[in-house]
Amino acid sequence: MKEYSTATLLAQAGHFVDELTGAVTPPVHPSTTFARDENYELMGAYLYGREQNPTNELVEQLAASLDHGKEAMLFSSGMAAIASVFETINTGQQIAAPGIMYYGAQDWLRWISKKREIDLSFFDAGDPMGLRKALIPGKTALVWIESPVNPSWDVIDIADSAKVAHEAGAILAVDGTVSTPITTKALEFGADIVFHSATKYLNGHGDVNAGVLVTKVLDQRWDEIKYIRKHVGAVLGPFDSWLLLRGMRTLSLRFERASSNALKIAQYFENHPKVEKMLYPGLESHPGHLIAQRQMTHGFGGMLSICVKGGSAEAVSVATNLKLFVSATSLGGVESLVEHRATVEGPLSRVPENLLRFSVGIEEVEDLISDLEQGLNVI
Repeated sequence: MKEYSTATLLAQAGHFVDELTGAVTPPVHPSTTFARDENYELMGAYLYGREQNPTNELVEQLAASLDHGKEAMLFSSGMAAIASVFETINTGQQIAAPGIMYYGAQDWLRWISKKREIDLSFFDAGDPMGLRKALIPGKTALVWIESPVNPSWDVIDIADSAKVAHEAGAILAVDGTVSTPITTKALEFGADIVFHSATKYLNGHGDVNAGVLVTKVLDQRWDEIKYIRKHVGAVLGPFDSWLLLRGMRTLSLRFERASSNALKIAQYFENHPKVEKMLYPGLESHPGHLIAQRQMTHGFGGMLSICVKGGSAEAVSVATNLKLFVSATSLGGVESLVEHRATVEGPLSRVPENLLRFSVGIEEVEDLISDLEQGLNVI
């Protein structure tokens, strides 16, 4: 069978045409249970909705093909997917992760490390030797990374991280939420599992909570994750799966536009008198730009952060003075958002107090630049 491009697979929902009706829009299968025939054999491949559903399976097949993985699993939220991976780590083993990362995952890591006596090591993503120094060969079971890192946008070398993790006897899981499989296919760089908060770019319209895991190999750990999802009941509902698939069909176009807008904004404000630091891996001045070029083959994404001149009060003033950028949590939607991460993360946050995180959407970029320009004028 011919291998089609990522954009083509997405637009056609995995080259879907219904064999019974000829419909080109995938259907929704809301049933939670599936019948048996006169011999008490299941009539199809499905038993019960908590385990699998035809709508979910279609999305999983598409997700696996996008990341070039063996299989994918949908979850009821990004955190449900993350927690299922962490749940495979045993008492006495070690997890290593960046000191700055998605705060929900970091908060859960802290909780399970105390609850389960798991050794937790946070490393500096900006230090090329940070991961190596954090690992304990023979004890480290999981290395969890983001690239780029949210919200500092440090770029972690996935291939090097895979090498270091495997030498220590660990697997590498990569949070690809921000980069998406449009521009980074982490499994091809050596990752064992890829995670996406499908709530974000994959869905792209702010109306679905979902998570997805994609695996390179079908092994015992993957079977354990399947067992956890089934028995905890963390499966995504069919209507949400259908909405997710509908959003994924435009992912390529949305990501391209958001990336283009973000790069123009970063270049415009990089040397702005009210900006202390512009954090965006697409800038040549970014310390991880060369790694980003190697890993991000179709754009640098729509996420950037600005450290304004001043402190927390100045940063919040800028955010609240913006008219187009909506002050709200989340990212990857068609609309542009701004967030003061230190406020949201609370007292344990390592994020600079003058940092504002921007999720750049698909609006006209000149309008966004004008809005940010007037927003910065308050400080």
